[in-house]
Order: sequence, then structure tokens, then C-alpha cells
Amino acid sequence: MEESLDWIAIRDLRVDCVIGIFAEESLRVQPVAVTLRLGLSPREHGSESLEDSIDYLAIAGQVSFLLAACRFRLLETAADALAAYLLAPPAPGDRRVPIRRVVIEIHKPDALPAPVTASLTIERAATPDRYRVEEKSFGTVDVIHEAAHSGIYRLNVAPGRQIPLHVHHRMEEHELVLTRGILCQGREVFPGTAFHWPRNAAHFYLNPTQHYQTLLCVDRPRFMPEDEVEVSGAPAEVEPEHIWAPRDPHGRLIAIER
Repeated sequence: MEESLDWIAIRDLRVDCVIGIFAEESLRVQPVAVTLRLGLSPREHGSESLEDSIDYLAIAGQVSFLLAACRFRLLETAADALAAYLLAPPAPGDRRVPIRRVVIEIHKPDALPAPVTASLTIERAATPDRYRVEEKSFGTVDVIHEAAHSGIYRLNVAPGRQIPLHVHHRMEEHELVLTRGILCQGREVFPGTAFHWPRNAAHFYLNPTQHYQTLLCVDRPRFMPEDEVEVSGAPAEVEPEHIWAPRDPHGRLIAIER
């Protein structure tokens, strides 16, 4: 007998991104529209805690980040990667319930002459054993999805540990802060803050807190261990991008200093 689920829907999430397998598509940004249906185990009776549900503002921001950063070549790859991320077990210290099942629909309105629209719909169930966890000096890495041209990872920085100052000569890296308390380049950054690290841009993270801190990371191409080169000197000056505004435990927006 199938498990009874509660469903949360995020409809018509519009994202401008580079997506497509043809040469001309790799040179331009085009819109996609995403609808997500997220199946959760029923909450305990009377619970009104976000820890017994999910933050759909954060989920929408994370999906937008992945679509923009990964530059997928096929809708099928994009949908499969989004499903893998959404169905991954919660990261250490991530206070939310697991997502048991997802239905993802992606529309690509500019793929065909109007009014015709190309779209793809997939449905996936959680399979926790599909994920690989790697031990690192700073904590752990959850390998979420890897394709030829990009990889998606969660970097879990243990209390008191740091990702040392390093550069990449061949990879471009995009990182999205998922938890509050981590320092980037020595400064506190809020959840929903994203960084694009061009090749040879030196960067580091430090976790001064008593609990794990997590980053969502996209490498293009997929991660190459030999291309993570520790360096000394000053970190690069890279302007952050705010993907979504964080909220406190009571749901109030937290002001972001710019």
C-alpha cells in the first residue's frame, strides 16, 4: 500500500537561464517555467512548525539557482537533477522534513514557434541510497547529481572547520548559502546568498558556530579533485547575489546589509 502524502505545489516559477543542446542556445538566456509538486509525510496533528514542513520560498530560490548555474543541455537532465536535489535527505542541521516524492513540470516556451510550447513532466520517488557522501577535511560532501558538463554538491562544513582558501583553474563554481552562521571571505553571509567564482578567484569559508553549515555548490564542468588548488594571499572580491530573503523562526524577513 502506497504511503499517504501531503502535497505542496509551487506553480509557474519563472527562471531565465541558458538551456539547450544547440549551439545558438548556449549563447543566449531564455525563460523556462517550472511547476513543482512536493509530496511530504503527513504532519503531526496540530503542528504549525516549519520544521514539520518545508520553506517553499527557499525551495523556489534553490531551484532557480540550480537552473541558472548548471546550464543544462536537455530538459530531461534538468528535471532529473532537480528531482535528485529535492529528494536528497536533509543536510546535517537542516531542520525540515524529507520530501518523499516529486512531480516536476518544465516548460520551455521559446523552443518552438508560438503558440506551441515544449514541456517535460517527470515523477520520482526518494531513493536515499543513490547519493554518495564523501569525507573531507572540512566535513562532508553530498554528491547530488553529476553529468558530463556540471555537478551538483552539498558542502557540509563541520563546527569549527573551514574550507581553506583555494582556486580552480578549469572549473567555474557557483555556491548558494543554505544556513545561517557561515563566514565567506571572513564576512557573515545569510541564507539565500549566492556567489559565482570565476576561474582563479580565491575563496574560502569558515564555520565558527556549534552546528553544521551547508552550501549548495555547482561546478562546471563536474568536480575535478586535481583542480582544487589551495593558495595563500588575499581572497578575491566577488559581489554576492541575493537569491531569496531569509526569515527568522517567526517568519519575519531579516534585513540584509548590502
